[in-house]
Amino acid sequence: MMPEPFDVLAALIRVDRTSDLGVAARTLAAAGVPVFPCEPDGKRPLTRRGFHDATTDPAQVAAWWSRAPEANIGLPTGSVSGVLVVDVDVHGPVDGRAAWRRASEAGLVDGAGLLIRTPTGGAHAYFLATPGTEQRSWQAANAGVDFRGDGGYIIAPPSRRIIDGTVNHYAIADISAGTVAPVDAAGLRDFLDPRPATASRRSPGSVTADTERLAGWVAARGEGERNRGLFWAACRLAENGTAPGDALDALAPAAAHAGLSEREITTTVRSAYRATAAEPASGSRTPSADHWRTRATPTSAALMGRASL
Repeated sequence: MMPEPFDVLAALIRVDRTSDLGVAARTLAAAGVPVFPCEPDGKRPLTRRGFHDATTDPAQVAAWWSRAPEANIGLPTGSVSGVLVVDVDVHGPVDGRAAWRRASEAGLVDGAGLLIRTPTGGAHAYFLATPGTEQRSWQAANAGVDFRGDGGYIIAPPSRRIIDGTVNHYAIADISAGTVAPVDAAGLRDFLDPRPATASRRSPGSVTADTERLAGWVAARGEGERNRGLFWAACRLAENGTAPGDALDALAPAAAHAGLSEREITTTVRSAYRATAAEPASGSRTPSADHWRTRATPTSAALMGRASL
């Protein structure tokens, strides 16, 4: 039986600043959150079957952390825990914050309940899993974004790593002030790592046969997919040097056929060009946290009430 997702989020809030990892692990388990130990200062499971060994059994959890008091806390994702996680990576040449901003602009990640800052400057965005619906884990390496669903796991707060001699914790960066909801993992993957044919790099501003295929793809989007489909297609044209006016001319009829208004079409195409031109933010600020505070709802109040229990 899948745990109540809001209870999982509330339990993570409760343990966020706990200094003793063993106490945190036992607290999570007592709240119905399955956990397992990972190597101190790392991510590798210490149990033979990894996340498959995750449990809420208090005696087993106590025994694990008695043997390895500094073990980080692993949390399986998907139906077993009730939460899904979008992992935004920031390390080496990969910076997933730009892709996160684009997905946020397209409305694909609005339902996150918690934003956890990771030790390397990235983030884990927690969403609710849907009972009876399997969403498998995947990676979009070029975008710097991974999805942790069924068949995956993440490291939970207050686990820690030592980076350049400094202890850095997995810690809550933001709590949603908006509606907490599931994430469309398939739609997010198509947006970040698309399968449809992209516009080819020919002379800037030219409308090619590939562009026409993009327009055909936009025209076929149904309700709930129209805006993000148009946004994705416009981003592809922007990346390939097509002028904004030419992109609007090429995509507007298709988007109108899909049911979007002229105003929606113009706004979405402009947003795509702005998002594509944006540079990653400097420093280690976690992605797009501020906009969560603008949409307070009873959902977030209920979550905070659970956290104070």
